[in-house]
Amino acid sequence: MPAEPSPTRWAFGDPSGYDPLDDLVAVGADLEPGTLLAAYRRGLFPMPSGEAGDPMFWFSPVRRGVIPLDGLRVSRSLRRSARDFEVRVDTAFADVVAGCADPSRPSGWIDGEIAAAYLRLHRLGWAHSVEAWREGRLVGGLYGVAIGGLFAGESMFHVERDASKVALLALVEVLSDAHAAQRVLDVQWLTPHLASLGAVEVSRAAYLRLLPAALAVPAPDFGRANRPPGGRVGP
Repeated sequence: MPAEPSPTRWAFGDPSGYDPLDDLVAVGADLEPGTLLAAYRRGLFPMPSGEAGDPMFWFSPVRRGVIPLDGLRVSRSLRRSARDFEVRVDTAFADVVAGCADPSRPSGWIDGEIAAAYLRLHRLGWAHSVEAWREGRLVGGLYGVAIGGLFAGESMFHVERDASKVALLALVEVLSDAHAAQRVLDVQWLTPHLASLGAVEVSRAAYLRLLPAALAVPAPDFGRANRPPGGRVGP
């Protein structure tokens, strides 16, 4: 079981009172583990403001991106490609975050403060990486926060074609257990790339209605994602 950190000293208010037209709902606070968990439990997530030393921004999107576990689009070519990768969980969390934070990537937002904060959450058992490996080399993956049945995806990267998609496929397989109907795979905002994989938008109100049931179910068995090259891919 993950270790519950000290409670946060910050209050994020009642989500029902957030501006219905603005994704940005709070500014400030800190990135201590207790603060991050309290935010996710209320439907918020942090992002840097973009200026060093400025307070943190906290978002609860008016239109939230989620991936229905029965709606992931897996092409035949991806399923074939997945057999060429080894999938591991939580063996290179810091490296996955570093890959996602690569400054050469467009629209990069993960800074040192964010990376350190999620590494602390990982050490406590709340943040996880799903990794795609080929011939002993990390070639893609994703990371996010798991609280009960909520998996809040933060970012993904790849240096070989399909590697991040293979990690996502493995994550969806893990979440598709006996509690799948209550689980929520949150991807923050819908992008064309995520839409091509089956992500959809739901309203903030709808997302907040899903959260209590998701948070109440047990966390998934992430160990189920581990597989060698050529191993099981999908049902």
